Amino acid sequence: MNRTHRPSGAPDKPVLGGLEQHWSRRWEEDGVYAFDADAARTGPRDAVFSIDTPPPTVSGSLHVGHVFSYTHTDTVARYQRMRGKNVFYPMGWDDNGLPTERRVQNHYGVRCDPSLPYDPDVTPPERPGKRQVPVSRRTFIELCERLTAEDERAFEDLWRTLGLSVDWSRTYRTIDAPARAASQAAFLDDLARGDAYHAEAPTLWDVTFRTAVAQAELEDRERPGAHHRIGFRRADGRDVLVDTTRPELLPACVALVAHPDDERYRDLVGTSVRTPLFGVEVPVVAHHLAAPDKGTGIAMVCTFGDTTDVTWWRELRLATRPVIGWDGRFLATAPSGLTSPAALAAYAGLAGTTAHTARERVVAMLRAGGGLHGEPRPVTHAVKFFEKGDKPLEIVTTRQWYLRNGGRDERLRSALLARGAELQWHPPHMKVRYDNWVGGLNGDWLISRQRFFGVPVPLWYPLDGDGRPDHGRPILPAAEALPVDPGAQAPPGYAEHQRGEPHGFTGDPDVMDTWATSSLTPQIAGGRLADPELFAGVFPMDLRPQAHEIIRTWLFATVVRAHTGHGTLPWRHAAISGWILDPDRKKMSKSKGNAVTPTDLLDQHGSDAVRYWAAGARPGTDTAFDTGQMKIGRRLATKLLNVGKFVLGSGSGSGSGGDPGPRAVTEPLDRALLAALATAVEEATAAFDAFDHARALERAEQFFRRFCDDYVELVKARAYGDHGGAAARDSARATLHTALDTVVRLFAPVLPFATEEVRSWYADGSVHRAAWPSAEELRALAGDADPAVLTAAAEVIAHVRKAKSLARLSLRAEVEAVELWAPRATLDRFALAERDVRAAGRVGTVSAREADGEVRVEVLLTPFR
Repeated sequence: MNRTHRPSGAPDKPVLGGLEQHWSRRWEEDGVYAFDADAARTGPRDAVFSIDTPPPTVSGSLHVGHVFSYTHTDTVARYQRMRGKNVFYPMGWDDNGLPTERRVQNHYGVRCDPSLPYDPDVTPPERPGKRQVPVSRRTFIELCERLTAEDERAFEDLWRTLGLSVDWSRTYRTIDAPARAASQAAFLDDLARGDAYHAEAPTLWDVTFRTAVAQAELEDRERPGAHHRIGFRRADGRDVLVDTTRPELLPACVALVAHPDDERYRDLVGTSVRTPLFGVEVPVVAHHLAAPDKGTGIAMVCTFGDTTDVTWWRELRLATRPVIGWDGRFLATAPSGLTSPAALAAYAGLAGTTAHTARERVVAMLRAGGGLHGEPRPVTHAVKFFEKGDKPLEIVTTRQWYLRNGGRDERLRSALLARGAELQWHPPHMKVRYDNWVGGLNGDWLISRQRFFGVPVPLWYPLDGDGRPDHGRPILPAAEALPVDPGAQAPPGYAEHQRGEPHGFTGDPDVMDTWATSSLTPQIAGGRLADPELFAGVFPMDLRPQAHEIIRTWLFATVVRAHTGHGTLPWRHAAISGWILDPDRKKMSKSKGNAVTPTDLLDQHGSDAVRYWAAGARPGTDTAFDTGQMKIGRRLATKLLNVGKFVLGSGSGSGSGGDPGPRAVTEPLDRALLAALATAVEEATAAFDAFDHARALERAEQFFRRFCDDYVELVKARAYGDHGGAAARDSARATLHTALDTVVRLFAPVLPFATEEVRSWYADGSVHRAAWPSAEELRALAGDADPAVLTAAAEVIAHVRKAKSLARLSLRAEVEAVELWAPRATLDRFALAERDVRAAGRVGTVSAREADGEVRVEVLLTPFR
């Protein structure tokens, strides 16, 4: 590592402006943050501190929430580096999946049509119009890669400005060849173990993106609706009344269900009724999930209106009558069971319509035919959406790939809950979110997606003589051939001309969910396939930093893959960040339109100031966006520059003509300061060891303000040699230098630019490769000193300053006398620092008297002459 800068001495007017550009360039040139891969391959595992850095989604721009949480991680990385660790801190880009596809569609005005052939001369429109231009799958992927590359460069520039101490030679993309190979290899391993399987089953479906959606990607949104009371005809001619918010699914109805203990319907269970409009005979069944207190107490089961329908359908072995297709519209052909001319005519009025239109038409037909009892009753209820979608989800039957995650296997669920208990959570209460998620799983992890820009499912299927795929005999690629694209490559033993032909092959058309790849970030970043020795040196990793809302997705999925694939946790610690809240206490996010772009903040306040605001937030705590804290952070960084200039200019430090050395510390006040500093270092160290960056910053800042406001003012005269002799002068200078150097290192994880600037004035190398301060070394210098000596001196000098201020006098004005009343112990401490107090306050005489109770000080100002 080539760290060449030498002490430069303090400039005449130190300023913060320009430090980001200057030091970012120097850090890169000198390799300050380079990870030593050779040492990791051959050395002990505990010499490495490895971080599973969150790869930000590349779909536009970063926002202030990213700056907030990534600063937290960077403070830990910098601290561990100063503790002597070989820090593995890579950066990835999560650039596959729906967010990227949607951005490309909007940016270029195109949409993917896999049926189109590839044309290398196709270019997107110069100005995207309202109608998106169809392009081939290969062209669409090329456009995705082009746009994400541009976004990634912008992301890196911002991260460098913020001062992330990432090794930029170690970046990865979740869509690049190594990541695709790692993802496909893990899938094939899952398949070999039986942890991956495919099934034809009801699937939560987003009709806009036309893709399956996993349980972890759902969110409930309150939407207006209406309860419709519908009459089903019994054999005796009476009606059974059912309340439903989805009357359009009447042609999909396969049963009515009541609770087995509901006396109102006990005699009805086991009989059948006919649906209104369509006249289909359906059974009346019992199930414990039916809610007697909801509506009329009996519900219709349709295929499929919601996930409870799926449960009833599966457990009660009911018929299937799907009516909604992949596009969210009613299928052209009536489902089985609708056979009468009246039923077929009624369904014909629904074919091809959206669910909304079908609902209106069914209600109109029910009203006209007498099947609607009363008018619809408005209601607001929770409706399930894909977290990135705009329309309610439907449930359609499709063939999908799943990974076992404990949702249907109690042994696996218990093992994953045990992994959660094994993991060290920061803060600890975040474990509850993990436990609740795992405990509430109701199915395995659906990982296949019917999209384009993602990691392809690495399988092909043989076709029979009629061209039908045999999904039970998938064709696997060789491990050394990964990554593969079954949509563009022929499988082993086949030629491309056999694609789609009888006795030929077809590729699996799906890609894997982006979480299926992101759940492997430790394996991808650590080079499991390409560099097994390096992987052994960094895995299991030490830290996973992330936000709390993706515990159920990214964190849990990564635990699943490490547990099933490696028999271990993927990391030892999980550090969870909270959200950034706007002035209305709402989460800031791009989707909500209230996010703040960080570039302007960094330009206006400076990177250290923004980092100060971010690092001051407690782990796991939602924090208000507050430029006021950034202004405080900027003043703190400026104060660090100024006090550094003073200390070096006072004759302390190698940059100003001779440092007497720490062994010269002999004066009681100086040793008291170092005793207090040792305690601050101990507490900041303990906080960082517990991943509490906010507490570490708090303790460093508390000491620094005391150092500047009290100690520096008290010893300024002595440091200049105005009183006490050479030994006392050297003691002050040595203490000032020791305290400055310690404070600079304490602040280095949070204020990397200002601390690097100050230390460059008096020391070789980078502060970010310097050793973290040692409380033991400071205590050795302080000896048996009492920190309360500084407290006693500071309290008296504060009264002196206040008296001058109230009298509107200069702080350099002379004081005739000070009278002090305090307990004996306080007087004894004050006596050890009296000379410094008198010099700092320009006090003539001090009269000290023993008295119980609180300290009392009276200041007699020198009469104006």
